[in-house]
Amino acid sequence: MALVKMVSKRRLPTSEDKENLTEDASKARKQPLSKKTKKSHVHNEVEENNSVFVKLLKTSGITLRTGENQNQLAVDQIIFQRKLFQTLRKHPSYPKIIEEFVSGLESYIEDQNSFRNCLLSCEHLQDEEASMGTSYCKSLIKLLLGIDILQPAIIKILFEKLPEFIFKNVNSDGLSMPRLIINQLKWLDRVVDSKSPPLQDLTTKIMQLISIAPVYLQHDFVTSLPEILGDSQHADVGKELSDLLTENTLLTVPILDVLSSLQLEPKLLTKVRQLVMGKLSSVMLDDLPMIIKFILHSITATDALEVISELREKLDLQHCILPSLLQASQSKVKNKGQKSSSGNQENSGQDCVILLFDVIKSAVRYEKIISEAWIKAIENTTSVSEHKEVIGALVTHICSGNEAEVDTALDVLLDLVVLNPSAMRLNAVFVKGILDYLDNMSPQQIRKLFYILSTLAFSKQHEASSHIQDDMHLVIRKQLSSTMFKYKLTGIIGAVTMAGIIAADRSRSSSLTPGRGDLSSEQCTQVTSLLQLVHSCSEQSPQASALYYDEFANLIQGRKLAPQVLEWAGQTIFNDFQDAFVVDICVVPEGDYPFPVKALYGLEDYDSCDGIAINLLPLLFSRDFVKDGGRLTSQESDQKLVSPLCLAPYFRLLRLCVDRQHNGNLEEIDGLLDCPIFLTDLEPGERLESMSVKERSFICSLIFLTLNWFREVVNAFCRQTLPEMKVKVLTRLKHIVELQQLLEKHLAVTPDYVPPLANFDLETSEVTPHTSTAVSAKIRIQGNLGGRKRKADGNKTSSPDPLSKEDNSECDPAPSDRSQLEKEFRGKEEKTSVSLQNYHAFFRELDLEVFSILHCGLVAKFILDTEMHTEATEVVQLQPPELLFLLEDLAQKLENMLTPSVTRRVPFLKSKGNRNIGFSHLHQRSASEIAHSVVQLLSPMCNHLENIHNYFQCLTAKNHDVVDGPGSTTGQEYDIMSSCYQRLLQILHGLFAWNGFFQPENTNLLYSALEVLANRLKPGEPDQALEELLSQSFHYLQNFHLSIPSFQCALYLIRLLMVILEKSTAPTQNKGKIASLARQFLFRVWPSEEKEKSGIPNDQLQALLSIYLEHTDSVLKAIEEIAGVGVPELISSPKEASSSTFPTLTRHTFVIFFHVMMAELEKTVKGLQAGTAADSEQIHEEKLLYWNMAVRDFSILINLIKVFDSRPVLHVCLKYGRLFVEAFLKQCMPLLDFSFRKHREDVLSLLETFQLNTRLLHHLCGHSKIHQDTKLTKHVPLLKKTLELLVCRVKAMLILNNCREAFWLGNLKNRDLQGEEIISQNSQESTADESEDDTSSQVSKSKGTEDGEEDEASDGEKEQESDDDSD
Repeated sequence: MALVKMVSKRRLPTSEDKENLTEDASKARKQPLSKKTKKSHVHNEVEENNSVFVKLLKTSGITLRTGENQNQLAVDQIIFQRKLFQTLRKHPSYPKIIEEFVSGLESYIEDQNSFRNCLLSCEHLQDEEASMGTSYCKSLIKLLLGIDILQPAIIKILFEKLPEFIFKNVNSDGLSMPRLIINQLKWLDRVVDSKSPPLQDLTTKIMQLISIAPVYLQHDFVTSLPEILGDSQHADVGKELSDLLTENTLLTVPILDVLSSLQLEPKLLTKVRQLVMGKLSSVMLDDLPMIIKFILHSITATDALEVISELREKLDLQHCILPSLLQASQSKVKNKGQKSSSGNQENSGQDCVILLFDVIKSAVRYEKIISEAWIKAIENTTSVSEHKEVIGALVTHICSGNEAEVDTALDVLLDLVVLNPSAMRLNAVFVKGILDYLDNMSPQQIRKLFYILSTLAFSKQHEASSHIQDDMHLVIRKQLSSTMFKYKLTGIIGAVTMAGIIAADRSRSSSLTPGRGDLSSEQCTQVTSLLQLVHSCSEQSPQASALYYDEFANLIQGRKLAPQVLEWAGQTIFNDFQDAFVVDICVVPEGDYPFPVKALYGLEDYDSCDGIAINLLPLLFSRDFVKDGGRLTSQESDQKLVSPLCLAPYFRLLRLCVDRQHNGNLEEIDGLLDCPIFLTDLEPGERLESMSVKERSFICSLIFLTLNWFREVVNAFCRQTLPEMKVKVLTRLKHIVELQQLLEKHLAVTPDYVPPLANFDLETSEVTPHTSTAVSAKIRIQGNLGGRKRKADGNKTSSPDPLSKEDNSECDPAPSDRSQLEKEFRGKEEKTSVSLQNYHAFFRELDLEVFSILHCGLVAKFILDTEMHTEATEVVQLQPPELLFLLEDLAQKLENMLTPSVTRRVPFLKSKGNRNIGFSHLHQRSASEIAHSVVQLLSPMCNHLENIHNYFQCLTAKNHDVVDGPGSTTGQEYDIMSSCYQRLLQILHGLFAWNGFFQPENTNLLYSALEVLANRLKPGEPDQALEELLSQSFHYLQNFHLSIPSFQCALYLIRLLMVILEKSTAPTQNKGKIASLARQFLFRVWPSEEKEKSGIPNDQLQALLSIYLEHTDSVLKAIEEIAGVGVPELISSPKEASSSTFPTLTRHTFVIFFHVMMAELEKTVKGLQAGTAADSEQIHEEKLLYWNMAVRDFSILINLIKVFDSRPVLHVCLKYGRLFVEAFLKQCMPLLDFSFRKHREDVLSLLETFQLNTRLLHHLCGHSKIHQDTKLTKHVPLLKKTLELLVCRVKAMLILNNCREAFWLGNLKNRDLQGEEIISQNSQESTADESEDDTSSQVSKSKGTEDGEEDEASDGEKEQESDDDSD
């Protein structure tokens, strides 16, 4: 009996819970009986008389009680209604018997207590078996209203009784009789045709009651209308309520609330909205949120702008809010002792204001029509005061400190300055106040702010301009003089930005602004003085100097400076750079250096002393900046030494200045492209182990600085067209790749090393490399390989089946094992764990122009003799390592700029500022500019893609049509080509997945990109439609699937095809091709699978399998194939083997397959419509067949936990098992309700199969409890509750189909996954008293007999397991 008691507490809620009556009734029953009960009614006495009304009720199952006792219902509510209906219909005196029954009801309810009992819920006389059902019963009146032949007469009686109680006080028990009466009319399952005489004036009667009722009842009656009336009466009620709105302003809120819920004509809504809009100035603050909500709800596309404009004009919040707050404050002063009332009044006003803005915010956020109209209304404002409001609001957002708010507000402010500078200058004083909030701004935000302020202050002389200029100068000088880099950064960025505005080249706009074409001498002096100030304030700090050089370079690159400033800067920069970093090659530095100095990486043979070299090693040795890049201390008073940290930034400034002065001709500095560098031998060799930590750090810094020098050299000379220059640039790329390989070796033996900074616009100067990523990846692989043996030896609680012990290899090592693995890993394999991706922030940024190198094909290099005659010709081309280097950098740039932040994966504890380090130059361009640049590179990238495709096709031919055949995966070349393949597909995916293509202004760019791909397939076909271009592009990319070398490439190709497909208006024809490709990739044996079991990343396998199931024609058949064919093959295969049909399915990857299949199965059945009884028989049969397949798949999957019982598998089973049962309850059970009679055998078979599955879920709950695994047990309560709801629902279905007697209940013992009984202390003590048999119910398929209209049969039963202990 413990089961019955436990389940009764978790009863199935019904739709009637929505009624307010439930709460009222429950409260009433908790209170003591009234002392004023009539003496004629004895406590607990049953109503006994010979009236037809009482007799028929008793025969049907209801016993009337006297006094304040609930009427008793002995049968289910549906059975009562059916019996009473049939009794009345089959009565000899029908239809006269109905009049007698109604007359008896009228006589009975003349007594107020009897009437109240009829309005309150009945008491359900429950037996143990019936306790599984719902414990809430409807009232007698509600039950009678559910009988069609009685409903009109009952409604008439209620309306006749209602006026008797309208003006009476609430009963002593706290119940309101009018509310109880109205509640009977709510949510009726069916309303008899309202054209019948008793109901033809229903609307009129309700409106009459509203007009005479007290205010508190008026409110209740109005809000009840949508729950009482049918859709056909909405129009009449809407007209009546609109008229009432003009007469009674106290009902404004409930009337508008109801009108929003009714289906009304637009004309009527417009009329009501105009009426309400006219009252905005006089409404109470408490009513305002509901009124605004109605106004916004009634807006259409045609009148949106007009309504929003009028609303903004009439909604004066100051007049609404301030008087209420003033009244509250005055009340607080007068009544100091009544603080609570005044405080509540003030809080109420604040709450209304908050609610009002929530209403507006929600409408603007989720309704496109409203948001567009609101923005347009703001743009149409012409009042100066309104302009000030807008500027003030933007300034408030900028000063808020919220990063998203600051970025958006600055962008808006910048647009306003560009589009309407004259109006903005009038509000410059507001913008100037932002200077007090610079501390919380990022470098990019500081640039925007100073650009805005400088434009307002220097673009045109104005009365307020001088004040802004003075304030800006004061702030900049104060920040520059600070010793903290954070403040100095602000001063440098602000000063350089302001100098750029002052020194802008106005020659092109001289016709528009006469006399301003050339820079005046005063302005030139102002600019040079400002820049010299920055230089002098930053020269003692290498980091500040480098930042100044980068900011100045950005200024030159982004805008055209006046010729005078460029000329001054060019002379100064050229001389300073040469003095600081360039020496004669014939003078080898001598000194007490830790390593011998050599001139390396020269591209020319120097036979004389005419050559130059970069003096890197001596400068690095002379300056101790490796640790913190702090202030320099002069060692020699007569010699000015410069930090090598400034080498790359200073060169970038120099080459941009020369480039601008000579229109791209870099002949003046081309010697820096091929000159050598004073270094030492960087190849580690045998001496690496013997070096001290300081020496290793010195070599690492030397390599970092050399790499950054070469990266800036490539940035500078990448667009040179001479073949000799191209060859040198390609050679420098080769040097970069070689140096990176050397650097990895040195970093592997130099732990805790922090490289010199390469990017200086940082929010913090403390930047460390993220070296844990690669290490943890190695540990994870090592743990997966080594953790298996420990699992097999130490697992004492899992299933005895050996396969279950193998399946924990998909998890990370346990915490206790991880530390040991880390120690082993550090001792053995730390040397190979370094990835330069973790050091991205310490490399100089490559410009987008560098990727023009991708256009390079074969380049001829002419080797000349001493007489300048051609001695030999050498052909040079872009090699795979250099190609991979460029593609990796381009892929990072696209991910940073074109990938939405929602989908971009961000490492834990890594802030946005850290993510953007190394992309500052990139962020000064828009996403559209970057996308345009990548589209220009599509043609060469397709060339490289096809070349790599041909490479792997040749391997396929050598290995007998197998891309990954024997010997194909050996060698570094294969790995590099495979990585290039992956990066090319990643770049194409990043480009076409850019959401900017959906914007109209980028449509032409999308056409251009698709034309490049389509022309590779069918060249020379201009002016093709978008659909044709998409189709050809899809087919072109699809052709690469035969040469895909790795699983990662396969996933990128699938995703690329998907984003192409998303842009098509008819994607269904190619959807099957996506599924077919995904299936082929899942069927392949990938090279990494042969090397190690974890070669395919779990997230990538999960993604591809999800894509396959989402795009396949039949999800259920696909799941059945994998679970019914692939998994049995895996079970019967050796330990290290895989499924022969699905080679990607191994013991390691089983949990991935299981998780995806369970999730997709639940998603599929959840999306299936439940259907209605009105659907055709064919639809019923199809849905029933579909659910049979779904339950069969669920059964196959759920039974796999007997073999694969690892913790992740069980977790997936608990989570998605519950969701599947919930979907079965919501989607399948309604189908079974009206399919049971015609498809009895099919329904019973379905329930029988599903019962076995839910029993196994019950065993899983017991397994989770006995193992005390919190990750698993947290799912148990919800799962058990769902299983109990299923029992109640199946019982309701059987009752509906007259099979209640077929339902029986028994206790089910707790068992583990293998079916063994779980013995608890309680169960051990009571073993002698309990049955040893499993008494859970079964679904019987025995034939039943049908009996007339009742269709009673004993065909089936269904019961779901529950705990047999009473905890």
